[in-house]
Amino acid sequence: MWQGIQVITNYKTTSPVCDSDASLPDTLNDFYARFKAQNSIAVRKTIPPPNDQVFCLYTADMKTTLCQVNPRKCAGPDNVPRRVLRERVEQLADVFTDIVNISLSSAIVPMCLKKRTIIPVPKKSMVSCLNDYRPVALTPIMMKCFEWLVMRHMSLDPLQFAYHLNRSTDNAITTTLHLALTHLDNKNSYLHMLFIDFSSAFNTINTKHSGPHNQTV
Repeated sequence: MWQGIQVITNYKTTSPVCDSDASLPDTLNDFYARFKAQNSIAVRKTIPPPNDQVFCLYTADMKTTLCQVNPRKCAGPDNVPRRVLRERVEQLADVFTDIVNISLSSAIVPMCLKKRTIIPVPKKSMVSCLNDYRPVALTPIMMKCFEWLVMRHMSLDPLQFAYHLNRSTDNAITTTLHLALTHLDNKNSYLHMLFIDFSSAFNTINTKHSGPHNQTV
């Protein structure tokens, strides 16, 4: 159907023109890490209290998560094929469960799981500046499984739309409009709305202990 619509409307796609400069990866690395260079705040590691009850994951949870890995997607910076993780669940589940539980109890994420490969995808057909690239991160699938398992034990706000299954910015806009218009239906009512856009907010986090290490390709 989509191909038919393209023919009817004479829709033609244009491939983005990328910079062929060999120094572009290093330039993008410096661009994405610019906030880290400006951050002079010392990193403080949060140590769990001695009597704090750290939740523990079970092998069955890890097996379920590994079985849900999509083998068709590309591997992360560790170059471990997703198909291997899915087909060797019985051999890997116990080992991965121990790694995750040790990480949770010590509040330390292994360095090998923090690495990620950044794929700069052009936002526009004609790239004119570094900000015209959208950084798409490829993280180790083990880290993704780690995040999925932890997120299942978190209570997310019902008005949070990121990291929620089957939710998107469209849902956020629809919900906001519904709440606003419902309130304005009341007599003599008015509404104040504040929109804040944090530019590269994630990159401002000091990642010495908690964040990923980037490599642009």
